[in-house]
Amino acid sequence: MNGYWMLVLHSHLPFVKHPEYEYFLEEHWLYEAISECYLPLLMQLEKLNSERTNVKLVVSLTPTLCEMLADDMLKERFEKYLIKMIDLSKKEIVRTESQPEFNSTARFYKNRLENLLDYYRHNLNKNVLEGYIKFKNKGMLEIITCAATHGFLPFMGHFEKAVSAQITTAVNNYKKHFGENPKGIWLPECAYYHGLESVLNDYGIKYFFTDTHGVLFAKPRPRYGVYAPVYTRKGVAAFARDFHSSKQVWSSKEGYPGDYNYRDFYRDIGYDLDMNYIKPYISPDGARVFTGIKYHRITGKTDYKEPYIREKAIYKAGEHAAHFVNERTKQVDELTPLIDRKPLIVSPYDAELFGHWWFEGPEFLGNVFREMDKSEKIKPITPTEYLEEYETNQVTELNPSSWGDKGYYEVWLNSSNDWIYRHLNFAVKRIHDLAVEYSETSDPEEIRILNQMAREILLAQSSDWAFLMTTGTATEYAVKRTKEHIYNFLRLEKMLEGSVDQRFLSKCENKNSILQELTFNVYR
Repeated sequence: MNGYWMLVLHSHLPFVKHPEYEYFLEEHWLYEAISECYLPLLMQLEKLNSERTNVKLVVSLTPTLCEMLADDMLKERFEKYLIKMIDLSKKEIVRTESQPEFNSTARFYKNRLENLLDYYRHNLNKNVLEGYIKFKNKGMLEIITCAATHGFLPFMGHFEKAVSAQITTAVNNYKKHFGENPKGIWLPECAYYHGLESVLNDYGIKYFFTDTHGVLFAKPRPRYGVYAPVYTRKGVAAFARDFHSSKQVWSSKEGYPGDYNYRDFYRDIGYDLDMNYIKPYISPDGARVFTGIKYHRITGKTDYKEPYIREKAIYKAGEHAAHFVNERTKQVDELTPLIDRKPLIVSPYDAELFGHWWFEGPEFLGNVFREMDKSEKIKPITPTEYLEEYETNQVTELNPSSWGDKGYYEVWLNSSNDWIYRHLNFAVKRIHDLAVEYSETSDPEEIRILNQMAREILLAQSSDWAFLMTTGTATEYAVKRTKEHIYNFLRLEKMLEGSVDQRFLSKCENKNSILQELTFNVYR
C-alpha cells in the first residue's frame, strides 16, 4: 500500500427555527439537507457496512446543525415535510401516466421518499444524529466539531474572548451530543489567522483543516507540500486541501457533477407546473420553491433538457468513482518516490454538494469506497489514524487563508456586509464587561437574561449572514437575522437595569433555543 486518501465532509447550516410560523421558507434548508444529503449518506454507509467495505470518513457536524437535528419541533416538521412530498409523488405518478419517460422517475421518487421516511422513523428513531453516532462507534466515521455558530474567526482575533467563546461552546456542545471531547475541528470557511492555534490547543483540539495555500505559503516551506500535515508551534496539526481532487468534483467545467447524464438541479416541478396543481406543496403565499421532484437531466448548456434516466445516471456515477480512484492512485504513484512517507491526499467538500446540488453524489461516494477497497495502492484514513502512524511532522507558521473566493477574507468583508462588524464588536465587548460585572450573581432572572444575550451575539456572528449578503442569495433574510439578534441583545441588556419583559425574554428563549448548556461566563 503506497498512500492514503482522506475524505472530509463539512456539514453545516445556520440555525433557523421559527415557531411563530407554521411554515417558514428558510426552514426548508434543513429539510432539503436531511432528505437529500444526510439520510442518503447514512443509508450508503448502511450498505457499505453490510458489504464489509472499508470506510474511513471525516464528517464535521456544526453545533448549529446538531442543535437543529436534535430539536423536537424541527424533527416533527421534517417528518411532516416528507409525508407531504410523498403525497405529491403519488399525485405525480397519476399525472405522468401517459408520459412513460417521466412516470418511471415519478415512481422512483415515491419509493425513495418512502424509504427515507421509513429509515428516519425506524432506523434512526427520528434522530439523524443517531445514525452518525452508530457509524462513529463502528470506526467508520470520525466526527469533528466547528465553531459554535460558524463565526468567521479571523474577524474576532483581536478579541480572544470572542474566539474562545465560539470554541469552548463548540467543545461543550460536542460533548453533549457525542459524549466526549472532539479531537478535531473544521474552521468556519477554513479561515485561519496567526495565533488561532493557541485557542484550539487550550481546548484540546488536535487538528484542523486549511486551504491549499494556507500550508503551501507557510514558513518555512513545507517539505511535503500538502501531502502530509504540518504542526503549528502549539502542536496542533493542520491538514491542507488537495487541489486536484477538489477540482475534479468542484470545477464547473471539469467536475463530475456537470455530466449531462446527471439530474438537472434547476428544473423542478415547483416552478414548472400549473399553480393550482402545485400550490399545496409550495409556500402558502404562492412563492414557488423547489420540491425536489425533477424530471430532466443536465443535457448541456441549453434551455432544452432531456428526460432524466436514473439508471444511466447511476451507471455514470460508478464510472466517475472508478476514474476518481484511478486519478488518486496516479497521484500516489507519482508522489511515492519523492517523499519518505506514504503521501496523504485530503479531499474536503461541503456535504451538501453530495445529494443536494449533485443528486447522485451519495452513490458516487459509495462507489469510491468500493473501488478503493479493491485497490492495493491507496486506502482511506482518518486524521487520528494518520497522526498515530506519523507522530513526527514539520513545524511551520501557516499563512492566513480561507477557502472562499480569492482565498482570503474578502467574501466576508466587503461593501455589502462591512456594516455588521461594528455592531458585532460592540456586542462582544459589552457581553464581556457584563460577564465580569455579574460574575457573582445568583439571581435567576439575571442569569436567564445574560445567557440569552450570549446566544444572541453568537447567532449574530454566523458567517452565513455575511456570505449571503455577498452572494446576493437570501440577502433580505441575512440582513434581517443580523439586525434581529443585535436588537434582541440590546433589548435584553436594558432589562438588567429595568423591568423584565417576561414575554419577550420567553419568546427569545423559545425561538433562539440553541445551546441550552451555554452560560454567559464563556465571555468572562
